[in-house]
This record gives sequence, structure tokens and C-alpha cells, in this order.
Amino acid sequence: MEQSIFKLIIFDFDGTLGDTRCNIVMTMQMTIAEHQLPYRHEDECASVIGLPLAGCFRTLFPDIQEELISQCAETYRRIFNENLQKIQPQAFPGVVDTLAKLHQKGYVLTIASSRSRNSLTELTQQMGIADYIFLLLGANDVKEAKPQPEPVLKTLEAMHFDASETLVVGDMDVDILMGARAGARTCGVTYGNGSRETLAAAGADYIIDDFAELLTLL
Repeated sequence: MEQSIFKLIIFDFDGTLGDTRCNIVMTMQMTIAEHQLPYRHEDECASVIGLPLAGCFRTLFPDIQEELISQCAETYRRIFNENLQKIQPQAFPGVVDTLAKLHQKGYVLTIASSRSRNSLTELTQQMGIADYIFLLLGANDVKEAKPQPEPVLKTLEAMHFDASETLVVGDMDVDILMGARAGARTCGVTYGNGSRETLAAAGADYIIDDFAELLTLL
């Protein structure tokens, strides 16, 4: 792969840049308990990471009423912010240094996440990576979330790049599908919430086990 192929790199956040699994699972389970819904274990909660909140609860509870979904989402946001005071998510190993080097090399770096933009702003600042990110695209910025291509297409439009110049990096199959459907190349990371098998099945062009491998890949 030649460096000139890619100019724009769009990152997922949870499970790709930030190690938020513990926070998300704990918050999800506390929300479920507060609304007296049936218990869901860690793997079940982790399997919906990457989906918008409404999609998480629909997937975990297929028969849930729409009104309760919005209530659960509100509860989740409140508890997540409360939990942040106890457990602050950290960037995965190599993320801060690698983003700094990519930024220095002239790559345009952005984030497309199913998390809210306000939450992304706070977490990227806490992790010390905010200065490297040109654009934060959150769940409230799109009508159709992952695995639909809108987050990538909106990023391309905002940053004035073509899909052929773009690499989408994520840990879940929804990230890979989102990138592919937008016409971009995709790279899966295996250290997050997805597996090598699911990333390969989704059609990832590249799969890496360590974030710093991006430097070699590019």
C-alpha cells in the first residue's frame, strides 16, 4: 500500500480508540436493572456496542415498547456520566502516539461514532487526542447510523475528500459495513469488541491486532 492512496482516516471511537467496554457494559446493566428489565450478561451488552442507544435496547429486548426505549436511553446517558466520575476510560495502547504521528504525516483524522457528539468531545479531550481530530460526527449528526454509509458520506462531504482516498477503521462489523457501503477501504481492529472472524466476514480489507500497526499499513 502506498502512502499516497489514503488522505482521510475515519475512526470509530468505542473499542477502536477508547477502551470503554467496562463503562458501557456497567452502564447498560445498571440501566436495565433500574427499568426492571430482564438481566443481560456482559457479552450480550458488549455485542451491541457501536449501535445507537435505541438500537442497543431494541436488539437486547426485541419486544420492548418504543416509549420505554427513549426512557432507557435517557437513563443510560445519566448513569454513564455518573460512572465517568468513578471510572475514566483510557485510550488503547499506542493510540495517542500513533494518532500524533499520523497527524504529523499530514493525514486528516476524523471520528464517526454512534456516541453523542458532546460525549465524544469530552472523551477525546480527556484522552488527550482531541487536537489530532478534525471532525467529530456523532449519533445526533446523522439520520441513518451504522451500518448505513451516511456517517462516512457526511464526513467526505464535510472534509472534501473522495471515498477512494479514505480508510475507515473500526472494531465492529457495523464499522466495516458502513465504510464499504460508502465506497471506502476498511480496516478492522481485533483488540476491541469484535472478533477477527466477524471483521473478516463483514469484508474488512485489512485487519490489525495493534493500533500502531496502522503506521506500517499506511
